[in-house]
Order: sequence, then C-alpha cells, then structure tokens
Amino acid sequence: MYSDKVMDHFSNPRNVGEIEEPSGVGTVGNAKCGDIMRMYLDIDDQGVIREAKFKTFGCGAAIATSSMATELVKGKTVQEALEVTNKAVMEALDGLPPVKVHCSLLAEEAIHAALWDYARKNGIVIEGLQEPVEDIEESAEYDSL
Repeated sequence: MYSDKVMDHFSNPRNVGEIEEPSGVGTVGNAKCGDIMRMYLDIDDQGVIREAKFKTFGCGAAIATSSMATELVKGKTVQEALEVTNKAVMEALDGLPPVKVHCSLLAEEAIHAALWDYARKNGIVIEGLQEPVEDIEESAEYDSL
C-alpha cells in the first residue's frame, strides 16, 4: 500500500520541530480528515532556504509528505521552493495511495503558506505566490492527480 520511502519518512521523519525566529511559518489543515501541518522556514539574505522544519498532526502519509517537503526545499531559493508541487512530493516518495493524495497537497500548501508569511514579514512580493488558504478540502481537482 505504501512505498518504502513513505514508510521510511513516516518512521524516521526528517526535520521535525520548530525554528526559533523563523523567516516564515505556514499552517494548513484539512477539516475533512483532521490533518494539520505547520512548516517553518529559515531564509537567508539571498533568498535561499537554509533550514526547514515541520510539525504535523495527522496520519502517516501526512507525516511522510511533511518530511519529504522539508527535504525538497532545503537549499533552494524562494522561487525554486515555490515550484515544489504536491506531484513532486509524491514522486519523491515513490507515490501515495489515491486516498492520501491530499496529504501531498497539504505539504505544497504549507510551503506556500510559509513563503507567504516570509514575504509579508519582509514587504516583498514573490512572483507566482498566491495568498494561501488555511483549510484545504478534498476536491476532484487533486483526486485525479
């Protein structure tokens, strides 16, 4: 049902915790399933993500996607991190069962929410970044991914 990578990131999640004085923090959830994901980013003066951490309340897939998302954005520029999609998270985990695709969307949205917070705190605009929503509801849009 779950790939070895999903099981590894669930059993041994990377980057769990908080960052003191983060550059940006984003929190998203899914009221339907109860998952809540908070992402913390530390971004340097050149716009490169030095560190990413997360705290997630949710199922194993939510924990695994949070863990993988932090791994995917570390060392990337803000613009590169914005391009990390839920599909990229799923591919890096060697896939997710269809009923767990929403967990990868939470990971993508948590990255965007943290980037939004960073941009707001610094009075900047990140091209292509839209204001995040706090509650992600399952929809046909990503059931088909």
